[in-house]
Amino acid sequence: MNKKIHRMVVLLFLSIAMLAGCSEKEERTAEKEINKNTEKTPEKKEPEKIPEAPKELEDMIKQKPGVLMEKYMDPKLEGLYGWDGYDYINYYKDEFQPIAEKEIKSYFSKNKDLSSQEIYNYLVYQLASGQYESYYEQLLSYEHGYVMPELPSGPDEIEEEKKPKKTNVVVLVDASGSMKAEVDGGVKMDLAKETIKKFTGDLPDETSVSLFAYGHIGSGEESDKAKSCEGIEEVYPLKGYDGAAFDESLNSFKASGWTPLAGAINKANELLSQYPESEYENIVYIVSDGVETCGGNPVVAAKKLTDKNIEAQLNIIGFDVDDKGQQQLMKVADAGNGKYASVRDKASLEDQVLKKWRPTIGQLVWTQGVSGQDYIDAQKRMNDIYNPLFHISTNEGNRIRNAVYFLQQNNLIPREKGNEVIDLADASADLRNEHFKKMKEEKQAEAERVQKEINGKVEAWKQQWRDEINE
Repeated sequence: MNKKIHRMVVLLFLSIAMLAGCSEKEERTAEKEINKNTEKTPEKKEPEKIPEAPKELEDMIKQKPGVLMEKYMDPKLEGLYGWDGYDYINYYKDEFQPIAEKEIKSYFSKNKDLSSQEIYNYLVYQLASGQYESYYEQLLSYEHGYVMPELPSGPDEIEEEKKPKKTNVVVLVDASGSMKAEVDGGVKMDLAKETIKKFTGDLPDETSVSLFAYGHIGSGEESDKAKSCEGIEEVYPLKGYDGAAFDESLNSFKASGWTPLAGAINKANELLSQYPESEYENIVYIVSDGVETCGGNPVVAAKKLTDKNIEAQLNIIGFDVDDKGQQQLMKVADAGNGKYASVRDKASLEDQVLKKWRPTIGQLVWTQGVSGQDYIDAQKRMNDIYNPLFHISTNEGNRIRNAVYFLQQNNLIPREKGNEVIDLADASADLRNEHFKKMKEEKQAEAERVQKEINGKVEAWKQQWRDEINE
């Protein structure tokens, strides 16, 4: 009996164990089924969609940079030309071209039997410049900048000029520490020197020039204040303009200290007091970026320049000046019977100095309406826009052409289709370049027309002036 009971107990435990095992197996199977059903099916990657290459000029100009260009090409390199253009060529051959060839080889190994238009679309998608719009807008807005000088129209003005006076030009340059600051276009001190050099170099040969630097001695520290405020130096003595000597004078000082504006004006007054108004036309020009900081009174000093014996005119350029500084400099210019202008960057500084500080009526007798410097500056500004634009367009065409050669050599596209792609690239480059050239020529023709008109009027006035004097 006990043995029988024992066998029943054993069988009961075995049954329970088997049921538990089956249950566990069923649970694991069910869990696997659940996991299998809940796992995300990996999404198929959509094939890369290649946009159609622009065919119209307007769309080409608005074209965004190609994928490879945006990722691997420095935009500054692409527009270089002349000797600098070798920087682009070397980078393209050594760095960019191998990357581009690897990419296009991978693409065309997987994408066969494309039409010539589809091949061209892909190459533009990868290799387009994307820089046309910014340069094109500059070309559209280009202005030659030629200005018609003010000419006397009445007999009273001509009568005043019957005995031309000698002209003295005194330039006072603020070299205080704040002139070391940067504005759009460069460092204020450097831009002031560069612009003054252009201005003085364009004055008539008969003009005597003097250059003073102030605030260039010592530092902006309180301990150096006395030394800096007394540091006013005539670095180029009053005499005819000598380009090399004047350049040396400009390079002889740096921005460093305080701003003795009144002291500098007084120095100009002492110099010009030797040149009476009856025989000389005295003009003082100041480029400054701030107020008097040495305790002087520049308004009082400016009034002395208008003394009956001197009758100098004082013109001031306020370079990136705050409101307080502008208020003072405007009062100084007004006291000196001159004009004040405020500038913030390189372009506006050059506009004021090179265009507004034009020669006076008396000086016009010895100068032409559009000076050689005006012409050179206009040509340079045009070249700085047109040349990069032309080379960017040409380089894009060459990148596509080189890519086609690579594909043909590696038998990734048929030779006939490759030649058709080159024709498409050449047609686009020709369309762009011919339009850019036409715009350049139109702008230059307009500049030439205005130049002739101004020079003709100035020459006619000169003849009238001579006739009046000889009567």
